[in-house]
Amino acid sequence: MRHLPEADRDALRIAQNPDFPRWLQQITATGGCAHPVHLSGSTTTLDGTTGEILHHYDTRNEPGERLLVRCRNRRSTVCPACSRLHAGDTFHLVRAGLMGGKNVPATVRTRPRLFVTLTAPSFGAVHRTGTACRPRRDGGACEHGRPLGCHTTHAPDAPVVGQPLCPDCYDYTAHVLWHAHASKLWDRFVIDVRRRLASSAGIVQSHFARHARLSFARIAEYQKRAAVHVHAVVRLDGPDGPADDPPAWGTTDRLTQAVHASAQRVTVRTPYSPAVGELELSWGMQTDVRVLHADGDGPDDDAVAAYVAKYVSKGTDETGAGTDHKVTTCDDIDSAPVSRHVRTLMHTCWRLGGLPEYAPLRLRTWTHTLGYRGHILTKSRAYSTTYAALRAERAQHLGHTDTPDAITDAHWRYIGSGHTPGAALIAAGVVEDIAQNRAAVRDALCAGGGAT
Repeated sequence: MRHLPEADRDALRIAQNPDFPRWLQQITATGGCAHPVHLSGSTTTLDGTTGEILHHYDTRNEPGERLLVRCRNRRSTVCPACSRLHAGDTFHLVRAGLMGGKNVPATVRTRPRLFVTLTAPSFGAVHRTGTACRPRRDGGACEHGRPLGCHTTHAPDAPVVGQPLCPDCYDYTAHVLWHAHASKLWDRFVIDVRRRLASSAGIVQSHFARHARLSFARIAEYQKRAAVHVHAVVRLDGPDGPADDPPAWGTTDRLTQAVHASAQRVTVRTPYSPAVGELELSWGMQTDVRVLHADGDGPDDDAVAAYVAKYVSKGTDETGAGTDHKVTTCDDIDSAPVSRHVRTLMHTCWRLGGLPEYAPLRLRTWTHTLGYRGHILTKSRAYSTTYAALRAERAQHLGHTDTPDAITDAHWRYIGSGHTPGAALIAAGVVEDIAQNRAAVRDALCAGGGAT
């Protein structure tokens, strides 16, 4: 035993415990969550009329007197099990707004729908993939003595891709402040699209909500240069939302024109700073607007939903962003496993966060995301279903139904999180078993479909 690794010794200790079967049931119920939350407490369900106890659960009967529940972290680098579940929920959330389902009528597929990409502006020249990186006939160098061009053809996974040609010329301050205001810039973009639609239809802008509703789901994606750009599904409905058809003037062409115009028009000004001044921030020049057609002529609805779901679960090592966890000191930044470019952005975020004029932006709190303060995925209220509704539907599918007129008396407290080394090893095995079972079912379904 002494010659075995610590994780193996701990796994054997857990397996020899008489409560191991029940503990394994808990781990399996969490899908092999890598960082489960440990709860202690009880739940009592009473009949609302008679007061009879219908069900009672207490963790005092559980191994270690605790219940393990999922951490629900969306990042695959933190918890693969919860990340996959979150990606599946995201797929259904976005797909329902495109094709219907989950209490959303199927008629949404015939509405004006766009897949929009808005990019960040340029903060300085960076290395890129393709043919020659940045060819320049006359060569030349910047004021810091570094070449202005690059004739190398970089592979997509080359470490230099996304890194500045000259870090001293790169506007790290504008990059961080743009991230801090990106959500506000999106809000103004949506407002301006509504106003342009109203103006083009000849109605008062303040009366737009009486005639139509603009619904959307958007995701923020970090590019190789560590700058966020936004993908969004935009849909035009009637004033009552998904169940209501848009007015006759609410056409796809009119919506497309409004999106293009608003993307180039809206701006946000930063608070004045004696050290930085006042910056005017806007979207980048590249705006991609693709029409989603019900007849399949264009991007596929399922493909759009799958793309969004795939990205929302990615960790920072896959996206070139900051870190998966918050930083509390400059030493945390210096020790972070990131590129020099990202580390400089993090230091810039920390430095600007110390200026009183930027205190409302809470830049130090969001240093790990390079100043970006918004959620990765956001949606308008009427776009489709919610994560909470999807979780409730899944619980009902598993047999966890609510009793009508029942009263629930629950008392819970947090007592810890995570796994011991041996428990982590067993949980990883559960994840692998689930993945193999899922692959076997998928292969069997494919074989059955082929036979028919």
